[in-house]
Amino acid sequence: MDRLDPSHNPGLRAADIAAVLDWWRDAGVDLDFADTPTRWLAPPGEAVAAAAPVAARDVPAPAAPPPQAGFGGDPARWPDSLAGFAAWWLSEPALDDGQVRDRVPPRGPAGARIMVVVPQPEQGDSPHLLAGPEGDLLARMLSAMGVEAEAVYVASVLPRHTPLVDWPALAARGAGAVLAHHIGLVAPERLIVFGGTILPLLGHDPTHSAQTLPSFNHEGRTVPLLAARDLGALLARPAWKAGFWRNWLDWTEH
Repeated sequence: MDRLDPSHNPGLRAADIAAVLDWWRDAGVDLDFADTPTRWLAPPGEAVAAAAPVAARDVPAPAAPPPQAGFGGDPARWPDSLAGFAAWWLSEPALDDGQVRDRVPPRGPAGARIMVVVPQPEQGDSPHLLAGPEGDLLARMLSAMGVEAEAVYVASVLPRHTPLVDWPALAARGAGAVLAHHIGLVAPERLIVFGGTILPLLGHDPTHSAQTLPSFNHEGRTVPLLAARDLGALLARPAWKAGFWRNWLDWTEH
């Protein structure tokens, strides 16, 4: 804008300046910019030094959240017999972030003919695990298989019904180790897992079919394993029960 200063252009008239400003205003430019900051509120006569760049402040990184306790707490304190497992299952705070209400214990004998594992109790289960529609379906399936209910051990990965479970987080916290320990205490002849969320806890790829999951290996012991959809899905899609039945027949032929 120095060219509009009359001292630099003695022949420049006020009308010329107004015409130039009108031209720029019509073009959408109505402000003048400068790279050097101006202290508009500086006292008269005070020298204004060029503003130095402001150094970025060191902002401390947010503190990392405290690590979550492992699922089930210290493995050294896990029960070493099935007789003590149910009491531990109902009282150990680290199984459910301190929550001990509404837990449902497993049921069945040691050395069971079949151990059934489901992700979690049904809503409203208490004190009997799988006391609702899923349990009724399981009872009918076992009857059709010719397996007495008294010969079956029924367990869940979680101690209580829990909506919106973060299964990868549970796996990272060691839920699979607790499940493997539980299976080891039961020492069943066969193992049926209802629910694809359980397979990663046992070290299996959930995309594999039941035929590619022939056994569960733990501490030198091998247990034949059958993977199936969860009982709720079998209830919702009766056609899937036929698929389970075919897998059961193929599995029990071995």
